[in-house]
Amino acid sequence: MGPILITGASGCVGHYLVDRLLQLTDRPLWLLVRSPDKLQFDWQNHPQIEVLAGDLRELDRFVDRLKQVQTAILAATCWGGPETFAVNVGQNQALMDGLDPDRCDQILYFSTASVLGRNGHLLSEALQLGTDYIRSKAECTQQLTDRPLADRITAVYPTIVLGGDRDKPYSEPTKGLPEALRYISLIRRLQVDGSFHFVHAADIARVVAHLALNPPTEPGPRHFVLGQPALTANELVDIASTVLKGRPARLKIPLSVGLADRLIDWFNIQMGPWDRFCMAYRHFTYDQVWSPASFGLETAYPTLADILRQYGRPGISGAKR
Repeated sequence: MGPILITGASGCVGHYLVDRLLQLTDRPLWLLVRSPDKLQFDWQNHPQIEVLAGDLRELDRFVDRLKQVQTAILAATCWGGPETFAVNVGQNQALMDGLDPDRCDQILYFSTASVLGRNGHLLSEALQLGTDYIRSKAECTQQLTDRPLADRITAVYPTIVLGGDRDKPYSEPTKGLPEALRYISLIRRLQVDGSFHFVHAADIARVVAHLALNPPTEPGPRHFVLGQPALTANELVDIASTVLKGRPARLKIPLSVGLADRLIDWFNIQMGPWDRFCMAYRHFTYDQVWSPASFGLETAYPTLADILRQYGRPGISGAKR
């Protein structure tokens, strides 16, 4: 079996993914990373791992390697700045187009669930109002069918990503959990209209590793929104209250959109077009989501309570893989 190329291995999900693949396969893992020093595992002494130190903008250095890849997992992303579109659209597409159709059996592309509507179709507002990150992900997703190897593409759309460990970077939402939960005594008194899905990075890794080693038979592009069943914002608050305070609050104050707007004005909070859209849209839920259980696999973190127990207080980190 041929090598698996992974971009974005130095990120939160990337660490879990490498760990999972090492458990399941003896295929070579080629990690294309800009900063190998960000890898928090002993890759230098692992015979299965080879690090290709370089940037997605330097693909011409790896032309021969790309032609040997059997499976490509494209998890690298640029979160903002002048390089966002060049990396998230142009270079990801260039990498896809540089693979050998006679050798590559699957391309797993990481997008984000934020670019999709509830029916799983591309959200027009993501293209029109999104931040550079959101618009670049939406553009690349929109153009997947134009790729020469479109029939080999499996696109995954993680919802809110939680996770991290002592030997793995924390996702941005996870970093903010302990600070946000310091205010649980106030937050638990609020009633908010909204809903969302979440997924732990360990469970993303389980799904993506399964797909990488068991390519779907139907032609691509194939699309999988990754997440656990939807939760309302009020359920989130009640779960957090139960985990941290023993029980949810009985008396709550409705936080209407009008009141939220006043608070934004009072505290001079800067809101962009995408932020305003998200406030109005409120329910980032999807008709179909996929988790490890969807593929007959064990789920590492099936409930939000599991995650809050691991990450809800400073110094506590998850250990499941």
